[in-house]
Formats: sequence, structure tokens, C-alpha cells
Amino acid sequence: MWSIIEQIFPYAISYTVPLLITALGALYCERSGVVNIGLDGLMIIGSFAGALTVSKLQANGVAGALWIGLLVATLVGVLFSLLHAFASINLNANQVISGTAINMIAGALTVFLARNITGSGNIRVTNGFIPKDIPVLSQIPIIGPLFFTKTYATTWLVIVILLVSAFLLYKTSFGLRLRACGEHPQAAAAAGVSVFKMRYIGVMVSGGLSALGGAIILVTYSGEFNGNVAGLGFLALAALIFGQWKPLGILGATFFFGFASTIANVSQAIPSLAAIPGV
Repeated sequence: MWSIIEQIFPYAISYTVPLLITALGALYCERSGVVNIGLDGLMIIGSFAGALTVSKLQANGVAGALWIGLLVATLVGVLFSLLHAFASINLNANQVISGTAINMIAGALTVFLARNITGSGNIRVTNGFIPKDIPVLSQIPIIGPLFFTKTYATTWLVIVILLVSAFLLYKTSFGLRLRACGEHPQAAAAAGVSVFKMRYIGVMVSGGLSALGGAIILVTYSGEFNGNVAGLGFLALAALIFGQWKPLGILGATFFFGFASTIANVSQAIPSLAAIPGV
């Protein structure tokens, strides 16, 4: 049984990472007072931007193409999220409808652009990040095989973002202003805080991190843009709610969903799990 857990755990963490970073982005948005259900569409945008950038750079032999692709995907996500910010904040439109529109536009627009730019609706990235064992740490009994074996560089990037987010939201004046805009916008405005500005920042951070999540899927275990992210944006939104809008709660929720999804995906490849009768 332990050997099965050791086999599954690295894949579960890989699946958890894009969920975690997307849910963290949504946390900024919702703490500012804007609901964002367009996470799925923003992840698709990030996957497309990352795939196009990485494929072009790798074709020209540019070093660091994967990291540049992640950066470009994040910036494109920030820009695309301005549509949701403008509709929700400036026009005071229904935020659910605005987010749904983002989801509907993203898939169609990216596939259309992919076909016109590359001649195909799919964009393949042949050389993504390679999972590696962390020296010394991977040799630690029990913990090493679970957390420090077959890890991607993006995993540690997301963990750093998680820690920074936890500090930023609860230990700084910026976090206090952001949360005040979501919980008591009138009081925040009376105290001199620009509610519009803080909400724009929240939505833009959400767009950037969600797009980064979509790009991470591409450069780790997917390797191909095909116009969808299998509904992971909605799963990230569920993890945000399940985690009670708190960074550590979101970490636990996304890992729970990631571990459960991994078991479902690999169960037929593991004899002891495949022997369990279906329901």
C-alpha cells in the first residue's frame, strides 16, 4: 500500500499545483469584492499564450523558453482579465454573466487564433519541464519520496507564491485594504481607499495567476494546447470555496481534489486499485 502512495503522490502534487495557483488568484479577486467564475477561460488563455510563445522560442533555439512562456502567459492573463474588471467594476454588470462570457470567449478565440497562426487548433510543446529529485531531501525517509521526488520547478514557484500571498493578504496594509474593499467597501472608501483601484488589482492578479496555472499544465504534464483545460478552472473555484477563502485552506482543498483526481486517472494502471470493483 505504501508503495502505491509513493507512486501516486508526485502525480497528485503535479495535478494540485495549477489548481492551487488558480484558486489563489481567485482569492485575491473575491477578497476585493468581485466574483470571478471565468477562471477556466483565463486558464485557457494562459495555456494558449504559453504554448504559442514556447513553441516559437524553442523553434528558434532560445534559452529559457519555458520560463519566458510562463511570464508571457501571466501578462496575457492580466490583460484579458481587464474585460471582466471593466464589465464588473465600471459597468456594474452581473459578475456571473461576465465570468461566463470570459469562459465562452476564451475557448473559441484561442482555437481560432491557433488555427490561423499555426494552421492547427492544437499547439504542441515537445520539451517541457522535466521532473527531478531534490538532492539530499529526496533521501529523507517517508517525506523524501512523497514531496521531493519527481518534482517540477513550477511546484516550488507556486509554493513561494502561496507563502507570499498568505503574508501579503493578512500581514500588510495592502491586504487589509483589499479585504476591506470586499467586506466593507463603503467603510474602505470613507477611509480614503480607492475601491475601484483595489478591485482592479484583485481581478488582474486573478487573471495573471489563473493564466499561469493554465501555462503550468502545458509545460508539465500536458504538453499540448487544445482549447480546454478539462474544467480545472471550475474545480479551482470549488477549492476556493471549500478552503473558506484562506490560503492554507485552499492548499488543503486543492490537494484533496488533486489526490482524488489522480487516483481516478491512474487507478487502472495500478493492479491493486484496478482490482477494486466499480460502483
